[in-house]
Formats: sequence, structure tokens, C-alpha cells
Amino acid sequence: MIAVGGYEGEGVAILGLGRSGLSAARALRAGGARPVLWDDNPDARARAAEEGFELREFTRAGGFEGIATLVVSPGIPHLYPAPNEAIAAAWAAGVPVDNDIGLFFRALGQGAWDALDTPPKVIAVTGSNGKSTTSALIHHVLGAAGRASQLAGNIGRGVLDIEPPGEAGVIVLELSSYQTELARALTPDIAVFTNLTPDHLDRHGGLGGYFAAKRRLFAEGGPDRAVIGVDETEGRFLANQLSTAPADDRVIRVSVAAKPAGPGWQVAARKGFLTEWRKGRQVASIDLREVRGLPGAHNHQNACAAYAAVRALGLGPRQIEAGFHSFEGLPHRSQIVAEAGGVTFVNDSKATNVDSALKALLAFDRVRWICGGLMKEGGLDALGPGFAHVEKAYVIGREAAGFALGLSGVEAEICTDMATAVARAAAEAQPGETVLLAPAAASFDQYDNFEKRGDDFAAQVTAALGAGSGR
Repeated sequence: MIAVGGYEGEGVAILGLGRSGLSAARALRAGGARPVLWDDNPDARARAAEEGFELREFTRAGGFEGIATLVVSPGIPHLYPAPNEAIAAAWAAGVPVDNDIGLFFRALGQGAWDALDTPPKVIAVTGSNGKSTTSALIHHVLGAAGRASQLAGNIGRGVLDIEPPGEAGVIVLELSSYQTELARALTPDIAVFTNLTPDHLDRHGGLGGYFAAKRRLFAEGGPDRAVIGVDETEGRFLANQLSTAPADDRVIRVSVAAKPAGPGWQVAARKGFLTEWRKGRQVASIDLREVRGLPGAHNHQNACAAYAAVRALGLGPRQIEAGFHSFEGLPHRSQIVAEAGGVTFVNDSKATNVDSALKALLAFDRVRWICGGLMKEGGLDALGPGFAHVEKAYVIGREAAGFALGLSGVEAEICTDMATAVARAAAEAQPGETVLLAPAAASFDQYDNFEKRGDDFAAQVTAALGAGSGR
């Protein structure tokens, strides 16, 4: 645990008692603060009471008396579509609002690092798609190279649950827009921006607000190095904002869409090859085509971002390449769950929006596509470039019929449930094809989360293969 100091003897309110809320409460108590907690869920309050924490409903009169700051869990809206009532009450009382990410960076600044010859580093990764894989890949490559590393944030452990880093240690954080938009301290040594596509627009009041939340990671703390995906306008804008000259190597530009040009530090992937360019010259290359844990152009973009981050820490290209080859990928993200009869079964349940599903489709040539769920804003038209890769779609979810209507020109069978979709796809798949779960939709109409959906897919694949469905 990382103890959070600076609030000794003071009351600190914590709203929301999920993983991050309870973690923050424990870290604050360890640092000498007096945490005061609330959650609308009575079971969550009961768990907090069992640990001896004080409970208080902040929306009642005097709810913020004796409170120095309010720490909010990331799922609680503070601005759009409307401020949470307790947050509005904190504003009215003049109480600053923060989150566990802000506490984390504040606590690290208080660490006893003066005694270390090589202080720890923090790499923070944000973006719309690929941030989990990029974060996990950075962590894996560092470990494979013998560097002490911890993975936390929106993936792995809560940021305050990790151990205080030691000599030359590295903390890799995956940060969502919900986490970056509110943190009062954001001071990573290396910050990574993978890409930007529309998502969470209601929470941020539109695409501009969503980008602004991501941009705070770079604008608030001024990282020593910034790794920026420049295949969208927002990334090019951000890279330009952070650069002071064309050859400024504090910014490393990443692309899978354009050949590197200019004198700056760049990492690109084209036709399956990652290349590093500095001062207008190629200095390293890695063949990504045989890296099984990173299939498709979208994962090659993740590889470029991870490569740039660990290169900025001083790792060599061959060290990084070795780490890539031993990386098995993350569950629910282009995860191969079975291979039988020349057919590959891939779980990409994390493809919850149109952009990530399109990238999954483009990663494979002949796809039996399991899709559908709780549709998001914007429709399905942007999936069009991937339809040429689809042999047939098998649509699940309570809105399956409506979803299927959006798949213009694609043969679609309405299956509704996962068991039917997997059984039908497995029975019809031919050697050389891929049965791919890439829903392009949220899971909440049928599952608690995308992980449960992916687990169900894997279980149904096992059942279908065990039943001898043509394999």
C-alpha cells in the first residue's frame, strides 16, 4: 500500500466504495487522515463499517463539516450529464474534489526517494482503444528485461494498493478519461496517448470534452517524454502542442497510417514491420507478423506505443523484440481461446465500440463474426470497411434484430444468445476462417461486464468443440 500523507488529523470524504474508494480510504488512514465514507449501496457501507470506517451521508445538512477534501470514485459523474448531488454539495461548501489518481501522484511526491540512486519512474497510458494492451505490454517487456515493474490503475491493482516502488522501479498506469478528468495531480515521467475515437460522450459533454479529459494527462504535469498516436487530428494537435521544434525528441510520434517524415523521434508500423526513426533515419526494425499475441494493425499500434515508452526508459530494440514474442495478449482482447480443424476462435469482447470492432475485423481475413449487445450512439455505418472480411454475422443481444439491420450487405443470422451464436458459427466455419467475438456494443443488456461476456464465449466454444460441431 502507498500511504497518502498531507491530511494528518483531517477529515477526508470518500464517495463511492468500490475498489478505488476503499483503497483510498485505507491509504488515507495509513497516512494519518480521518476518512469519512459514503456509498448509496447499503452492502458497500456495511463492508466499510466492518473495517471501522466512519460513515456519513454528505448530502445532508452539515455533510461536509470538518472535511478537507472529497475523493470521488471514477464512475460518479461530476459535470456531465449532471453533477452528482454530493459533488454539488462539496462545491457549495468550498471543498476541493479529487480522486485516487490525484492522491497517488501526490503521495509519490512525498516518497523517501532521496536515498535511491535511481528514482522510480511512472508511465501513464491513456486513449480510447488499446490502452489496456499497451499498458500490459509495457509491463511485460520491462519484466522480461529484468526491470522491476508494477501494473495498476484501470487495469490490475488499484493505484494505492501497489507497493512503494524501489530502486529503478517502474509503475505502469492505465488511465481512463474518468480518471484523468478529475485528478488534481498528474505528473508521470512518460505519458502515452494511443488514439481517440468517440466514446463516453454523455459523460464528457461531447467529443471535445472527452479529448480535454485525456489531454489533462499531458497538460497538467508536463511529462519528460510524451508518446503520441498521431493517426487522428487530436493526436497531431497534441503532439504539436507539446513540441518546441521539429526535432524535439521529448515527443515520440506513433503511427500505423503514415510513413515517418521529418527529423523528430518516430515509431511506425506498416505492413507488419515496426520501425524506429530518429533524425530522419531508420535506427531499428521489428517484424511483428509472427508475434501471436499482437495480431492486426490495431495491436501493431499498441506495439509501437509500448516500444516508444520502454525505449524512452533506455531498453534496446532486441530486448523489446524478445518481450513482444513472449507476450500472450490480454483476456478479452484479440485472445485466441481455441484452434480446431483449421478454425481459430478469438475473444475480443473488449471491442465494445464500433472503432475497436472494426480494427478486430480488419485483423483477420475470413471472419464468422459474433456481434451485438447494447448499441452505443453513432450507429454502425463506420464498420463498413470491415464487412469485406465477414463471411457471416451471428447477432446476439436483446436488440439483435435492430443491430442486424445496421449490417448492410452482410449475411446476418439473429441468434440472440451466445450459446446459439457460437454453435452456429462453429458448425458453419471452414478451415482458414476465424470465429470472432467483437461485439461493437456494450454488454449490459445480457452481462454484468465485457469480461463475463468473453468468459461465456470461451465456455460456449469449449462446449461446441466438445460436442463435435464440425471440427
